[in-house]
Amino acid sequence: MRRVSLALAALLVATVPVVSAQPPAAAATAADLAFIDTGIENASPLWYERGEDGAYLVHLLYDHERNAPNRAAGHIHFRLVGRAGARLTLEFVNLDNVWNGRPGSVAPELKTIATSADGELWTTVPTVALPGNRVRVTLTMPGDTLYVARMQPYQLSDLDRLVTKARGSAHAEVTTIGTTVQGRPLEIVRIGREDAPHRVFLRARAHPWESGSSWVMQGLVDRLLRDDAEAARWRAAFTVYVLPMANKDGVARGGTRFNVNGKDLNRNWDRPADPVLVPENAALERWLEALIARGRRPDLAIELHNDGRGLLHLSRPPVPGLTEHLARMARFEAILRARTWFTEGHTEGDFRNSGTLGDGWLERYGIDALVHELNANWVEGRKAYTSATLWQEYGASLPAVFEEYLRTTRR
Repeated sequence: MRRVSLALAALLVATVPVVSAQPPAAAATAADLAFIDTGIENASPLWYERGEDGAYLVHLLYDHERNAPNRAAGHIHFRLVGRAGARLTLEFVNLDNVWNGRPGSVAPELKTIATSADGELWTTVPTVALPGNRVRVTLTMPGDTLYVARMQPYQLSDLDRLVTKARGSAHAEVTTIGTTVQGRPLEIVRIGREDAPHRVFLRARAHPWESGSSWVMQGLVDRLLRDDAEAARWRAAFTVYVLPMANKDGVARGGTRFNVNGKDLNRNWDRPADPVLVPENAALERWLEALIARGRRPDLAIELHNDGRGLLHLSRPPVPGLTEHLARMARFEAILRARTWFTEGHTEGDFRNSGTLGDGWLERYGIDALVHELNANWVEGRKAYTSATLWQEYGASLPAVFEEYLRTTRR
């Protein structure tokens, strides 16, 4: 039996052979799963079939990079519809990504899955790795539906609520800096006095699957908008500029990495952005250069991501003052460790992540910038699986980090 979401049927040009593995503890019958619903917001593009042992093989469709062999699949979000009490085994396949022309399977990093009976309250459960870059999870249907996701989703509707809240606050200003390829507005939320002595910029969701980065932004914005003495002190001391969802089109279509033109929004920052292929980056570049022209260069820029490790990516382009930059980033990491649950560390040696925002903004604009990966599976500092609650907690702890870093670090 093979079932395909109707919107994606036209994309299917080949099938993938069914692979055998150890049978599930209690193989589901054909009646246990009615269908996999991909008609929900932010759903993964996929097709599925029932394997020989009763497991359901979920074939995630790849994003493809423009004019390159690179491809990515890893975003997971859909709804199971079936019999209450049924135990269903799902096997995720098509995880053999390609990056920089080399194999880069996401399977070793796919260690957890989030589930929800209602799409609101989520629980994270571990997966089981199989040979051949395959990953399985066995789930019990709590009712006739069950939502399944890579992490708790952060959708366009969540962003709309955040932006509406910021627009209604006396402490924030929302500026539309441009639009995506498909015409969706790109908003930057400014919180704090525009003439504050220091400035911090943060961007999330350049890669659509990385919903944890947007939850961190939610926690940061919510904390800075509170009417208490601490938030008032922060807003006077520094301005925070937040771009909470860079790749809106990708989030809308359930993509993994690229924009709809097949471009990675966290690459090519070593050169001016192409306004046709990457209008999202071109808009941000124009905004940044106008800010610098007004004498408001950011003191710190952070690009938030999710991966399986959670390191601070400190790039090392050949620029003047690199040693001093790395010393400031060491100071920033020390404060993160002291004031948040961050524990993972940073990239070592001569690591360079060319073309990323962290690399390009340092090289082109002289801004202390970094890529902050957040472990998608596990929060070591809390000894717990990831969750929207912990992401928001992390975001809420960042203003205290910025305050200490900006007060004690001089350029």
